[in-house]
Amino acid sequence: MGVSLRDTSERPTRGCCLFNRTGYGVYAVTTTEPSAPAAPAAAARPSLRLARERFLAGEQLPGGVPEEVVAAWRRARFFGVPHDLAEPTGDPGRPEELAADAGRPVESDGDPVRPVESALLVAARPVLERIVPALGAGRSLLVLTDERLRVLWSAGSVPGLGRCPVLAEQEVGNNSAALALRTRRRAEVHGPEHFLDRWQDVSAVSVPVLAPENGQVLGTLTVASRPCTARPPHPQAALAEAAAAAVETELRARAGRAERALLDAYLRAARGKDRAVAALDGRNRLISDAAQGLLTPEVLGALERAAVAARHAEVPVRIEAEETVPSGGFAALPDSAGCSARITPVRLDGSVIGVVAVLAPLGDPEPSTSGSPFPPVALAGSSVPWRHAVGRAVELARSREPLLLTGERGTGKSALARELLGPGDVQVVDAARDAGLDRILPAWQADRPLLLRHAERLAQPGVAALNSLLDTHPDAPLLVTYTPGAPAGPCLQRLLDKLSARSVPLPPLRERVEDVRELLSALAPRPAPGQPPLTWTLDALRALERYPWPGNVTELAHVVRALAEHRRASGPVRRAELPDPVRDGPAARPLSPMEHAERAAILEALRRHGGNKARTAAALGIGRATLYRKLRGYRS
Repeated sequence: MGVSLRDTSERPTRGCCLFNRTGYGVYAVTTTEPSAPAAPAAAARPSLRLARERFLAGEQLPGGVPEEVVAAWRRARFFGVPHDLAEPTGDPGRPEELAADAGRPVESDGDPVRPVESALLVAARPVLERIVPALGAGRSLLVLTDERLRVLWSAGSVPGLGRCPVLAEQEVGNNSAALALRTRRRAEVHGPEHFLDRWQDVSAVSVPVLAPENGQVLGTLTVASRPCTARPPHPQAALAEAAAAAVETELRARAGRAERALLDAYLRAARGKDRAVAALDGRNRLISDAAQGLLTPEVLGALERAAVAARHAEVPVRIEAEETVPSGGFAALPDSAGCSARITPVRLDGSVIGVVAVLAPLGDPEPSTSGSPFPPVALAGSSVPWRHAVGRAVELARSREPLLLTGERGTGKSALARELLGPGDVQVVDAARDAGLDRILPAWQADRPLLLRHAERLAQPGVAALNSLLDTHPDAPLLVTYTPGAPAGPCLQRLLDKLSARSVPLPPLRERVEDVRELLSALAPRPAPGQPPLTWTLDALRALERYPWPGNVTELAHVVRALAEHRRASGPVRRAELPDPVRDGPAARPLSPMEHAERAAILEALRRHGGNKARTAAALGIGRATLYRKLRGYRS
């Protein structure tokens, strides 16, 4: 993650992002400025600075210069970027869209410029303004760009680093924002790796901001500072990643219910291997990889018109001049299209909001939703962490290879596993109940899907049998659920390492509290004939959302079922009827913005390492005991 976490008893390292203990016994993000301005960084990379000078002079480069850095310098020269550029001109034909220093518009030639209120800027501004205090005066610069690398917003300042209206490589040469946009992952550029003279004493880290619905890059988030003495990762890389994740969460929360319904319909239709699916509502498009090769401009235009017509009329959708598509039926597109399509309306609250088209090349069997080994994932929840986890699991489950679902107890691992495996012939083995796994697994038929629950309870013979099975059948249709807890033994750790590349961590309920209301409706038993469904007062809903739910969805299900079965009062459930721990709520104070940033960095590291706390602590640069203490502090 590139973040240093230390106790205040340890001596802080200059130029690092530290999580320091506050007077309340928790940790907050602070930033420290290197004591020497640029000399340490210059001394750390003398060969690269010399190589840049020789490159600009047209001389032969010394050995050891990274190929990607030289290629970036050559691109800048090809684009005609002058190395001594003083002020980039920005996007020609468009005003500078920069809201600087706490969101104020920039003044150009005395005239205030109004920033463009894009969806990204509207969602990101409140998130970024909460992070600004962590930057420190004159220590760091926080910059938000759009997908064309035009600066939308910036805050903070770095001595000698002026404003820049655009960060496109064609305008300013190599920089971290352009690299992050191109690679779709975190990128860093330090000192002489930049092409411009004015950025030789700048270190920057950038993270792409992705659209939660389709993964498209909406822009980048950059933290720039004076040169750091340490080697990469940048000391504020964790802050940049946490900020980008918070912006993506805000984007997902602002998405309308219609977009979420279209996304859910797309995920249901895209189950199975290599299915060509497109979901459209006239404004948004969700297209699978298999559909890309079938969607010619003519077919895509016809589907767009079908989606618009479906949203405005409850009549059969006219897809071509002489053909109509009945609701939920097949329609043969023009012969030039080379494919057929099943058109299904997507409805929300009784109204059509778009269509889902399942495509198939002419002459191929018609795409059918019956008998698919991967049925719709019907588990409730529309939060970003949950939908991301479910989407990743659905994607991995399309191939018949082992899959590992990890998470705390009660997060829904087994329920999601059963949805992924479908209603077919599946062998279910529970390591907590079945003692003879070393005899069951060798007799298992490799072409039959196997669900192994509670892998953390496996005894030594069972672990050995499973490792042997994966060695002989690496592509076996196996789905394993695992609850992290006690340290894994060597054999079990070897098994987890084998499955780590295809593992999906499920978020606990406290990290997706926005799903509580959807879960209440899904978990409530069907009322008896003539009885109203279970409803909740606003005060009760707030108490349910504030409770940390250590037992996760399973605990919430027990509470809902107990109320439905034993409740005698009529009307909505009131807060006073909830169990005492839920009604009283946690006593902890709310986290500060900086504590939220630290918590997000730790949780992201846990997800990346499959819940393995030892590896997470090593990646964050702290001891395992420190990590456990921080996690306990957040839970309390």
